[in-house]
Amino acid sequence: MFASREQRAGAAGVIDVAFTDRHGGVSAAPFDTLDLSRSRPDAGPDLRANLELLAAAFDVDGFVTMRQVQGADVAIVRSADEPQPVCDAVVTSVAGLALCVRVGDCVPVVLADVDAGVTAVAHAGRRGMVTGVVPKTVAAMRASGAVDIEAWLGPHVCGGCYEVPAPLRDEAAAAVPAAYACTTWGTPSLDIGAGVTAQLQADGCSVNDRSACTVESADFFSYRRDGAASGRCAGIVVRRSGGS
Repeated sequence: MFASREQRAGAAGVIDVAFTDRHGGVSAAPFDTLDLSRSRPDAGPDLRANLELLAAAFDVDGFVTMRQVQGADVAIVRSADEPQPVCDAVVTSVAGLALCVRVGDCVPVVLADVDAGVTAVAHAGRRGMVTGVVPKTVAAMRASGAVDIEAWLGPHVCGGCYEVPAPLRDEAAAAVPAAYACTTWGTPSLDIGAGVTAQLQADGCSVNDRSACTVESADFFSYRRDGAASGRCAGIVVRRSGGS
């Protein structure tokens, strides 16, 4: 269920961060088993069951999720009862409010200032990277009181596998030079993880790389590998004010 999980303690409590794999849920093949996708037909019952299993394992009541649109909008959330925001990043300073970002091959980014008590998640694909969803998330966190921001990057397609047409690579690399890459077979590609890392570091954030290539590893869902038969994994975070 958890590809990785770790905690940080600070003045505002304990930050709990995790990235999921595709195991430990109820979804049938080819979405077996912990598919967190909301877009495939008849996904509702499996999604509810898988989110309940994940919430129990993460020791939270549930998650704030987004209707992700490959953009750069950031929402500030203060309650799990608010309508699901249409955006690609959410920020909160509320203890106990667990945030969730879902991905197939894009970069799931989790961010936190453990002393200020501000947490966030962001969905960074090619378009989100180019339009600055991660820098905008950092700016929203700082506006909420964050100072020392730590970021975690979860499993996503690597630069060696993310083949794109040369003009598309040139366009993206013009905005984020660190994303320029080549596939392992020598064709143009993009390294979104490297691009997002460069953006975070330019904004003074420390970066923890917890990635694996979703295309190369069968432990993760991958839209580029499996197309419509791909589910979604997640990055999640919560601040626990009373300890771990």
